[in-house]
Amino acid sequence: MSVNPMAYEAQFFGFTPQTCMLRIYIAFQDYLFETMLVVESVILKKLDEFPNSKISPFQIRKSTEKFLLFMKEHFDKLFSKMEEVLLQLVLSIPKNVLLPEDKVHEQYPYSKEQFQALQDEIRQLQEQYKAEASAGQALRAELEEQKAVQAELEKILQWFDGLDNICREHGTGNFKESFAFLTENSKKLQDVLKDVEEKSKKIKKHDQLL
Repeated sequence: MSVNPMAYEAQFFGFTPQTCMLRIYIAFQDYLFETMLVVESVILKKLDEFPNSKISPFQIRKSTEKFLLFMKEHFDKLFSKMEEVLLQLVLSIPKNVLLPEDKVHEQYPYSKEQFQALQDEIRQLQEQYKAEASAGQALRAELEEQKAVQAELEKILQWFDGLDNICREHGTGNFKESFAFLTENSKKLQDVLKDVEEKSKKIKKHDQLL
């Protein structure tokens, strides 16, 4: 059998020409074997009509196998020639013929070097796309973080606006003065708290003495 892959023919036919020839070979060989079995059975039946014959069934089988081997050798030689003719003249596509789906290659021919350069460019574009996608993901994460920070700043601004309103209600219009006012009152509250704690300690000690 031919070892030429004949890939272009396989693309057109949907099967390799060698596969087709192999199936034809097997079909012819099976038919030859079946024919020899039929011939052998006919001979054996004729042999039954001559009981005194010196030919035994075993001899007939040996003769059948010998004749089958002879036929197979000649068949293989003939089939080899037939295969060569079919593969070259029937199941092959001429080199100057393009299949319809390959017409685009004729319109836009590329050399091996140009094709490799195109592959390299595609690979670079894919890497660039991956890098840009990664950068875009990082920017989206940073944007989400900025949104969270902005929300916190808005809360702080709302707190300062509320504090400013409270200070105005108490007659303090300037924020710095308001902050100083709150700081002073905070210190006073701390002093009062300390005084209360000291007095509480004294009362506890007095109760313990009693």
